[in-house]
Amino acid sequence: MGASSGKMGASMVGPSHSVQSEVRSPATYAAFVACCLIWGSTFLAIRFGTESVAPVWGAAIRLAIAAPLCLLVMRLTGGALPRGQALHAALWFGFLNLGVNFALLYWGEQTVPSGTAAVLYATIPITTGLFSAILGVQRLERLQMISAVIGFLGVALIFSGELGVGAPAPALLGVFTGATCAALSSVILKRAPPQPPWALNAIGAAVGACVCFVGSVVFGEVRELPRGVAGWGPILYLVVLGNLGAYALFTWLLTKWKVTNASVMALIIPVIAVALGSLVKGEAPPPATYAGAALVLVGVGVALFGGRKPASATA
Repeated sequence: MGASSGKMGASMVGPSHSVQSEVRSPATYAAFVACCLIWGSTFLAIRFGTESVAPVWGAAIRLAIAAPLCLLVMRLTGGALPRGQALHAALWFGFLNLGVNFALLYWGEQTVPSGTAAVLYATIPITTGLFSAILGVQRLERLQMISAVIGFLGVALIFSGELGVGAPAPALLGVFTGATCAALSSVILKRAPPQPPWALNAIGAAVGACVCFVGSVVFGEVRELPRGVAGWGPILYLVVLGNLGAYALFTWLLTKWKVTNASVMALIIPVIAVALGSLVKGEAPPPATYAGAALVLVGVGVALFGGRKPASATA
């Protein structure tokens, strides 16, 4: 739920390619499955990480490692740092998506189940449509309004179910606010000139690391370097597979598939996250949370595919 961020909303911010005819091959299907599995597992990896390292401090370390790695890939692939409006958009992306979003997600996942967090992040396609209309990127259509109502009813049910079993309201609100910030950052990028994805993520990770460091100070966390596999394992997993691996796979997949088809991940990732949370951590959301999750996914489905044009006309 990000390549750059390791989360869907963050990670699906990349170059948009027009595909005249889709290439369906074992390699493209493998890339699709790998992205779903990686992003579906990142929520659980974050949950594990918060058990050994102060959460927002752990996010700062992750981004501090990811930034130079993205810069290195940018140099190796012949990219260049953006300027002007593109640079401003990259800075906002880093602040909102990899900064505020990461800080709130990592902080919230101390008490919010990883599967529930993933479902809250599934609202990103819905809130992206709303922000696109507010900022004049595209017109708000009836189906988008319907999807928003369905999705937010689902969020209300999730809050009701989680509060009923003792989940802190600030943590739930923090995770949802983080997802909303990620959606806003993607719309800001859409308004800006195109820019190389690795440069975008190098700048974004650097800015995000600074924001998370400040957040760690504000939260009064103990800032020590991780120790052993329990400390470094989740961080390196998120850097290598989240920030680098899945992002590269997804951007490559967009050169082969229509973006609307690749976006089916938004419906699959939360299911994987809930299943992994249940199997590995024994998370058992209450019935209201499952009902809310179903509504959220219906809303996402309406947002992504309700007004879909015939395949020949789909960019």
